[in-house]
Amino acid sequence: MKTDEFSDILARLPAYRDRLKQIREVLLANLVMTAEIPAPTFGEADRTEFLCRRFSEEGLQNTSSDEKDNALGILPGSDDEQGKILVVAHMDTVFPESVNHTIAVRPDRMIGPAVGDNSLGVATIVSLPRILELLDLRLRSSLLLMGASRSLGRGNLEGLRFFLNHNTLDISAGVCVEGVPIGRLNIMSIGMLRGEITCQVPEEYDWTRFGASGAIVTVSEVVNRILGIPLPRAPRTTIVLGSLQGGKGFNAIAQNASLKFEVRSESSQIVDQVAHRIRDICAEVASSTAADVRLDVVARREPGGIPFGHPLARRARMVMHALDIPLRMGPSTSELATFIESRIPAITIGITTGESLSEDTESIALSPIFTGLAQLLGILLAIDGGYCHDGS
Repeated sequence: MKTDEFSDILARLPAYRDRLKQIREVLLANLVMTAEIPAPTFGEADRTEFLCRRFSEEGLQNTSSDEKDNALGILPGSDDEQGKILVVAHMDTVFPESVNHTIAVRPDRMIGPAVGDNSLGVATIVSLPRILELLDLRLRSSLLLMGASRSLGRGNLEGLRFFLNHNTLDISAGVCVEGVPIGRLNIMSIGMLRGEITCQVPEEYDWTRFGASGAIVTVSEVVNRILGIPLPRAPRTTIVLGSLQGGKGFNAIAQNASLKFEVRSESSQIVDQVAHRIRDICAEVASSTAADVRLDVVARREPGGIPFGHPLARRARMVMHALDIPLRMGPSTSELATFIESRIPAITIGITTGESLSEDTESIALSPIFTGLAQLLGILLAIDGGYCHDGS
């Protein structure tokens, strides 16, 4: 173990953070240009084109997009025998094209749809070549810089999964970059099932029958029964009820309604058991109301990840400590799950703090960004130096 050399990396990080302030204008320009391009899930093509163009302008090799609209560029390292490091940020957002994507720039903040989740992550990826050039650093490992498509919601991590399933390059480690929050360190993926329950009342529905009700009342009955499902404390399990939508106005009984939810657990078996119970609930409510109640599974994740004591996790914690970044560890349901499926050690980190996430007034703080960038740089140097492999 080359502890003294790794200590040198840690010692240089505060100085790197100070020098990175010189990249402010480039980073913010990349951020504004990224954020003002709408990129709803399955509609990332324009943002993909922008990333590929910026990758080419930065001199990356093999700049390309694939059939899933992923954007990829390679920053060559000095040693072709080194494993590649895949640095990825998801490009898609929760906002449709109809939303005004104009970004407001304040002295200390940036405000606008998806500016933190995940336009800042994408802008960080795009800015990495300039960051390394500024600090006169060249890694031995090549960096695979990727904007991943189709990650959120029904996208179900399709972009990154497609890439990893068809990749022929030797990837030694992965780093998932999220704009917010700084201090997050995800090393595990929790088991998850994401579903949508829809209720449709047929046009010929008999409103005079006993117990007749609209779609919203019917879905509310489903909700009440879901809340009655007993959940174990160990393994830790929860049901997140994300949204309930239905109806058209004040004076019309709703004929359509939907419920979006997630089942999360440390146990894949428990996820399956809860999902089966929810499916039974839908069938029971449908039979008692004569409404069409259906469960559509949108996404699924299997639990897994690297251990707390894995060198990659340990070095990442040391980097964060060296930069006085408060640590916030917890499981993730994002791109990390795809690395786990491919048996590639990986982590997820954040770059700055944010507020009002998933709202059109979403905002991020600018001053912590340089600490977040130094953190990413320290982790990449640790991986490149061989400090994050098993046994190191």
